[in-house]
Amino acid sequence: MRLSAPVHHLKRQARLLSRGENVPLHTALDRVAGEEGFASWSLLAAKVAEAAPGDRLLARLIPGDMVLVAARPGQGKTLMSLELAVAAMKQGDRAVFFTLEYMHADILGRFRDIGADPADFDHLFTFDNSDAISAAYIIEALRSAPRGTLAVIDYLQLLDQKRENPDLMVQIRALRSFARERGLVLVFISQVDRSYDPARKPFPDIGDIRLPNPLDLSLFDKACFLNKGEIQFQAT
Repeated sequence: MRLSAPVHHLKRQARLLSRGENVPLHTALDRVAGEEGFASWSLLAAKVAEAAPGDRLLARLIPGDMVLVAARPGQGKTLMSLELAVAAMKQGDRAVFFTLEYMHADILGRFRDIGADPADFDHLFTFDNSDAISAAYIIEALRSAPRGTLAVIDYLQLLDQKRENPDLMVQIRALRSFARERGLVLVFISQVDRSYDPARKPFPDIGDIRLPNPLDLSLFDKACFLNKGEIQFQAT
């Protein structure tokens, strides 16, 4: 299924349409769905849920995995990572979201964008937006986390911004060793280089990851690349 834009963008289009033309939101949603080839928004939503990319990706992961979720801005990489977190929590595992970008209210809103009620997972989900986030900080925060915990780091390149932190390569090696030792899954949201041209290839790949400083990308086990509502899984 190929949509013209990620689902959260389509919802935003519907909200703008609803306000701009003073029509009920459900009518606007159905009109947007019609432009995507569906008779109603409920049918579009059912088809998207059937695809369940978070569940599909989680099924490919094992404790100790280091995972990249990468895309150009606006392609849904944060939502994909949250879908992974929800899939893990549905299995009874804990999920942690480390971010240097978002506030807690932003992430709660993103949960609702993917049809998840944050209240359902309140006892399993931890949000952390400390300014001190680094490999050492993450390791300390997860030291007592149970095996199978899935942690999202938003995002890879920000670990490299503070001069007082070790080089990114050193940090990722430390996190890889820790994830293996503790049986955790670490998911890194990642930027894609501006040189990536979707007109030349439909998805970015491992060679398109933006790296301001050297990093051995073989330290990651799996990668998920997004573009225009479509997802491609790759081994690294």
